[in-house]
Amino acid sequence: MAKVLIVDDEGKMRAVLAMALDQEGYEVDEADSAEAALQKVPSFEPDVVVTDMRMPGMSGLELLVSLKRSYPDIECIVMTAYADAKSGIEAMRSGALEYAAKPFEMDEMLLLVRRAVEKQTLHREVDRLRLDATARFSLERIVGPSKAMQETIRQAHIVAKRATTVLIRGRSGTGKELVARGIHAESGRSKFLAVNCGALPDSLLESELFGHERGAFTGAHARKTGLFEEAGDGTIFLDEIGDISAQLQVKLLRVLQERELTRVGGTEVIKTAARVIAATNRNLEHAVAAGEFREDLYYRLSVFPIVVPSLADRVDDIPPLVDAFLLQHHHTAGLGDGVMQRLMEYSWPGNVRELENCIERAIIVAGDGPVEAGHLPEHIRENRILRPPSVIALPEEGVSLDDVEKNLIEQALDRAGGNKAQAARLLGISRRAMYSKMKTHGIAGAGSGED
Repeated sequence: MAKVLIVDDEGKMRAVLAMALDQEGYEVDEADSAEAALQKVPSFEPDVVVTDMRMPGMSGLELLVSLKRSYPDIECIVMTAYADAKSGIEAMRSGALEYAAKPFEMDEMLLLVRRAVEKQTLHREVDRLRLDATARFSLERIVGPSKAMQETIRQAHIVAKRATTVLIRGRSGTGKELVARGIHAESGRSKFLAVNCGALPDSLLESELFGHERGAFTGAHARKTGLFEEAGDGTIFLDEIGDISAQLQVKLLRVLQERELTRVGGTEVIKTAARVIAATNRNLEHAVAAGEFREDLYYRLSVFPIVVPSLADRVDDIPPLVDAFLLQHHHTAGLGDGVMQRLMEYSWPGNVRELENCIERAIIVAGDGPVEAGHLPEHIRENRILRPPSVIALPEEGVSLDDVEKNLIEQALDRAGGNKAQAARLLGISRRAMYSKMKTHGIAGAGSGED
């Protein structure tokens, strides 16, 4: 039941308003002065305060300012005479939700109170969801009792509440985004916006990050706000940062250095307070040496590097991770004899993501019974790593190296469903090198810059 505190030095007004609110199902209390109201607030804990503006002693405006300073979540409605409507507007500027000019219709006041209660309820729900999200992605929730993972979590704790740019490094599937979300959850910042830089073509990624003006390019029918604007003072997570083009590297460097940007096709300079957390599975030092990644951008991103270790480097984390995945999928039958030992002996090149997928599959196969060794994928049971042979046999008659390279590129594109960034990763090359090789071999799509 929502609580409403009525503050007015006129007893008749308080009584009439209290009766109407009581009939609407609100819990009501009254105060005949602002001073008395301030004494009642701590124990009554109202959701809404309805106060007159002109009262002996402290005015309604002074009461409003005091309430908003000490109890910012309380919604306030002020009552003022028609001749004093300016003070009602002043009250709204000081934090009042609305004002009602006396004499007012009771239905009008009830509507204002209802809106105030709905707003209060919405705020509390948002706060609850924010707390749930914080708890869900808290660094404390990351499963990793091993010494290596605890060091990663310790570093994340150190930098969480700072505005410092963070570069999270580690192989695919190690949980880099989970660490990024944990840092954000403990930072106290508002929004967390993530983008996979390797999954979008340059033109689309630029628009996604910085926004664009209407008419900036074909199809830009309206202005678009980019993630840096939308994030406000929140966090932007740039996954696969090593895959961005040279042009975008320059623009991102300016954002990190100057904390400002311009939309695509625009001239307005926009300030940004967003914090950047980036992640990559590439060796950026090698990319810098090869001229594929700007050295100045690398140092801007790598202010506070954090390494997420591979699962093979933290074998002690496998049992608690398995337990967490079993619990996540509501599987209570557990594991059969020897299963955990097989899981710990496997090297997990796909890291935590591969382990999670393995457990999910095994649970489905096992049904309601315990997960047995036979429910695991064959290559894990036999401790074999699924990878192509490292040596390609050279035919007696020889081979055209250009033809082999073109064929492998076409196979990679086919396996990646035409996604050039993903195909580049399959071949162990940068997206920039991928476009260059496609152009050399005359493979369609090399010049479009789009996936």
